[in-house]
Amino acid sequence: MSDRRAIIIDTDPGQDDAIAILLALASPELEILGITTVAGNVPLELTTKNARKICELAGRPETPVHAGASRPLMRRLVTAEHVHGKTGLDGPDLPEPTMPVQPQNAVDFIIDTVRAHPDGHVTLCPLGPLTNIALALIKAPDIAPKIARIVLMGGGFFEGGNTTPAAEFNIYVDPHAAHTVFTAGVPIVMAPLDVTHKALTSNARLDALRAKGTPVCDAAAALLDFFDRYDEEKYGTDGGPLHDPCVIAYLLRPELFSGRDCHVAIETGSELTMGMTVVDWWRVTKKPANANVLREIDATGFFDLIVERLARL
Repeated sequence: MSDRRAIIIDTDPGQDDAIAILLALASPELEILGITTVAGNVPLELTTKNARKICELAGRPETPVHAGASRPLMRRLVTAEHVHGKTGLDGPDLPEPTMPVQPQNAVDFIIDTVRAHPDGHVTLCPLGPLTNIALALIKAPDIAPKIARIVLMGGGFFEGGNTTPAAEFNIYVDPHAAHTVFTAGVPIVMAPLDVTHKALTSNARLDALRAKGTPVCDAAAALLDFFDRYDEEKYGTDGGPLHDPCVIAYLLRPELFSGRDCHVAIETGSELTMGMTVVDWWRVTKKPANANVLREIDATGFFDLIVERLARL
């Protein structure tokens, strides 16, 4: 069996999702078993199209893409075109994809793939709302002990939220799915806003990407140029946070990050704090930890990794 880390990327692209997918496709340490799509940043039809656009940009049209949930478990879908543009990948003009969407639904693909591999072999990498992961765990609880771990981007605690004062977008969109995932007993690594807001795409970092002069690096820089404008205005920073690539970078270079094991609970009852990730950082509840919550990042090392890898595509 290969010593590459086998992953499934669950995603709602989104410019930062696109960079995460490109980083994974450029990294031989990772074996991408498939990409599953979920409604989030934009509706499912667009996230599924965007995942295929990114695979084709990377020259990897053989990557299986499976469409999943078109709406959250219990709530109305909230999308983020005001951040990502009407396509979800506004910025560069990427051609319409020609590669197919796989016939199998994303949820069944996740279940079958985890079952087909030895225990502890498959890592799930959710970059968007957790609907597909929750549906897989609900439909097939037997897969929970077989999953190596779930490394996800979502939540925030000290940093607050980016969609409401209390909630980060991915968790807010489907808090009930997040609750299902965080109570499933699967080892979780969580990259919240507390860490992603320290990974800013400064002008110098985008210039380093453009300097590579490749079609992929040029497209990535154009994606981030568009994506940054919203957060730069919101936070008054030079550059915007690059959320989702933290998941892939953690798999490749865990030493770039630090955090601690905490108990994390998801608010599903209060409209005021709906989707809040209640992180017991100071261990005041004595509840057992269910996630390793990342808080610090070597941002220079993170961007160096992205530029070096994307230049390979």
